[in-house]
Amino acid sequence: MRREYISYTTDLPVEISFNDIRNYPIHWHDSIEIIFVLEGTINVSIESGNYIVEEGEIEIINCDEAHSIHSQVENRVIVFHMDPNFFEKYFNDIRNIFFYTNSSEDWAQEEEKYYILRKYLSIIACEAIQKGEKYEDFIEDTMVDLLYHLINNFHQLIYDKDDFKVKDEQFERYDRIVRYIYTNYKNKISLQDIAKREFLSSDYLSHEIKNNFGYSFKDFLNLTRVEESVKLLLETDKTISEISEELGFSHTRYFNKHFKKHYNCTPMQYRKKYKVDDETLEKLKIYTEYNIKESVDFISYFLEDYDRFNYEDKIIKINVDTALDGEEFNHEFRDTINLGRAKFILMETQRNFIKDIQKDIGFNYAIVHGMFSKEMEVVSDKYNDFFNWNYVKKVIEFLLSIELKPYIIINEDIDEDILLKLLDGFVDYFKEEFGEYELGKWKVSINRSLSKEFEESINKVIEDYFCISTQSSLISIDNDPIYDTCYMLPYIIENSIHSNDLYFRAFDSNSLGIKMDNESFFGDYGLLNQQGIKKPSYYAYYLLARLGDTIIDKGEGYIITKKDEDIQILLYSYSDEIHKLAMLEDISTRRGIKRTTERKYSLNLLNLYNDYKIIKYEINEKEGSAYNYWLKLDKPKRLTEEELDLIKKISFPKISFNYAKKSAVFNIVSKVEGYGAVLILLQKVQKHLY
Repeated sequence: MRREYISYTTDLPVEISFNDIRNYPIHWHDSIEIIFVLEGTINVSIESGNYIVEEGEIEIINCDEAHSIHSQVENRVIVFHMDPNFFEKYFNDIRNIFFYTNSSEDWAQEEEKYYILRKYLSIIACEAIQKGEKYEDFIEDTMVDLLYHLINNFHQLIYDKDDFKVKDEQFERYDRIVRYIYTNYKNKISLQDIAKREFLSSDYLSHEIKNNFGYSFKDFLNLTRVEESVKLLLETDKTISEISEELGFSHTRYFNKHFKKHYNCTPMQYRKKYKVDDETLEKLKIYTEYNIKESVDFISYFLEDYDRFNYEDKIIKINVDTALDGEEFNHEFRDTINLGRAKFILMETQRNFIKDIQKDIGFNYAIVHGMFSKEMEVVSDKYNDFFNWNYVKKVIEFLLSIELKPYIIINEDIDEDILLKLLDGFVDYFKEEFGEYELGKWKVSINRSLSKEFEESINKVIEDYFCISTQSSLISIDNDPIYDTCYMLPYIIENSIHSNDLYFRAFDSNSLGIKMDNESFFGDYGLLNQQGIKKPSYYAYYLLARLGDTIIDKGEGYIITKKDEDIQILLYSYSDEIHKLAMLEDISTRRGIKRTTERKYSLNLLNLYNDYKIIKYEINEKEGSAYNYWLKLDKPKRLTEEELDLIKKISFPKISFNYAKKSAVFNIVSKVEGYGAVLILLQKVQKHLY
């Protein structure tokens, strides 16, 4: 049978399933069906329309609408069947009200009303899964809220604001007209009948219906009849002539004409293509139903602020003996920072930013480009053997003053004989200034091709006087917004803990001609943007720098260290692919960045022999992320001085304080939201003797 009967859970007006749907043939039912695509993409055909519903999007199927679903890719879809009898208690004639979502235009479901709809659906699913105290009442209350949200935002007359031409006082009139057509389409109704009922002229009403429905009265009436004919074609053996007459068409040819207009085939062709017996129909259904509990990983983002969400199966329990010692944590992630071109280090503003980086993180080496370039005025002309090291000396003195050793990258396009003389002159000058021992701590790397004639001589100078090291490299994706986002928090933390194969620029740079559409965030891999705003990448290193020297424990999404008697706990969002640098388009949905599952931790710290002050740092997409604050400002192309100052001030992890007394077992409960990180510092309280 094409008509399906929904079996609602005992005492609940909703039935929920979690599926991978590959093919579900044409069917209909007396329920309001809401499909929420959590992963993948599905194609939904509703009567004469076809819609591609992508990850994060929602499609609504109204009572008795004929529809089918198919997909060629793996997907996860949560389906809600809602009992119209329950809704009838609160709003009359709900079966003749049609709700619509916009799944045709890109990013259409980014609007706030869609976020609210997703949240209501997630709450209903959460309550049905957890079955907490009085969960039935919470489901019904949420369904009532959802009903009025649908009426106010997704009613067929107002679901698309851009095309909404109906004034508030006209809404009830057009709603009455639509319901009258749906109820009486089988009868011989006319525009004049409706105009008389509404005390309007036929010409005026004709214009208004066309203007607001997108169809003339006759076309809208015939479309309703055609869409209803599908059920008779597939469910009965009535002739085309009998169906035509039953639906109110004046002639079979008229029925054929309008059917073909919407379905691109005749009623008879449609019947031959889709009408099958019940056994064949069942075989055509290809889908896998999963345990509804598995949907929590996908919907937890929408439950962050829902007080009753407490999915205990997702709490990560960690027991740590703080008295134990483990492997050394050597902080290699602080080895190198790329400061860009030397000329910028002469600027006072840039120097202040670099001082902040050193104070907060403390790198060992600073990569510097262009030290021998014309802009540093080292060489006046190629015939002059005198080299002016004044600006270069200022750069190096500044670096050494903040405990940064120079890592000089030479890629200047100058004659090789001049380059050899430059290196010799550099060695002679700075050996005299700082001593050969200090010079030996610096790194120099040639990043240009050399002829055989000079290669050996130049490399010999470098090997004789400087520290030789293989340069680390970040495989960068040019101009990708992922570098500005909170995705970088877990990405940097995960790679820094388990390897040391990346380095970052201190500042964003547009020296390579990156295509920009704003001045603040254009997808370069600096820790700060060009205006000195600290990005999430900055705070990834900021948190890492506060870890201790000894690892007590580490696992997926956490590391626990200690230094002397202090303890440091770093938690971060984790997925199997987080060690890879993704492109933003690969983790984006139509509603924004794809969120990771919220991670909840219960940490039992064993054998605390001291009293501790607890300092907690939290940063995520909602707290402390400059990029997300910029998004909230609607991505301005240029920040005003006031906006810039505000973002600089609020782009910092949230800090809270607590206290832990000496105990055999001390429990800390925390969570990491979205792409984010939490650092918990336990600092020994010094007891004073008086």
